[in-house]
Amino acid sequence: MVSSIKDPDAVKSYNGASLRIAIVHARWNNRLIESLITGAKSQLLEAGVKEEDIVLESVPGSYELPFAVQRIIHTSQTSRDNIAFDAVIAIGALIKGETMHFEYISEAVSQGLMRVQLDTHVPVIFGLLTLLTEQQGLERAGLAGEHWGRAAVELGVKNREDWVAGGCRSALG
Repeated sequence: MVSSIKDPDAVKSYNGASLRIAIVHARWNNRLIESLITGAKSQLLEAGVKEEDIVLESVPGSYELPFAVQRIIHTSQTSRDNIAFDAVIAIGALIKGETMHFEYISEAVSQGLMRVQLDTHVPVIFGLLTLLTEQQGLERAGLAGEHWGRAAVELGVKNREDWVAGGCRSALG
């Protein structure tokens, strides 16, 4: 994988074998979405998350992501099976057009997803590409999805083990 100044520094690998992860994705801009899902899912599997512990759910568009993520988390936390999600990856792609629609949707989705993770105490990976052109999305789709998959495993493990046990440590000391 090619690294750039924008990429996060190398982090340790996390074992996702005990995690349950949801990927909630929009159906708009499906060509980009499929590539993002593939990248995220490949990293989840590489980290040891079992195929049966990866749940895919779709919604019509990116605007619906916060509600769907909130409901899937809530439902998993209140199920009799006690199989709550350790993290959720919310995936969407917005491409700027000629109206203000892009700005309204991207702001609403950003704020909504942040609120969901703070309210539910479940990490929600921000997988919303906000693009000026479709070409920008095609250039970013695979790698972005991979980053999101790794982030879901890291935060799922930290939220379940490190932070719960008071072991939140900074790499800076």
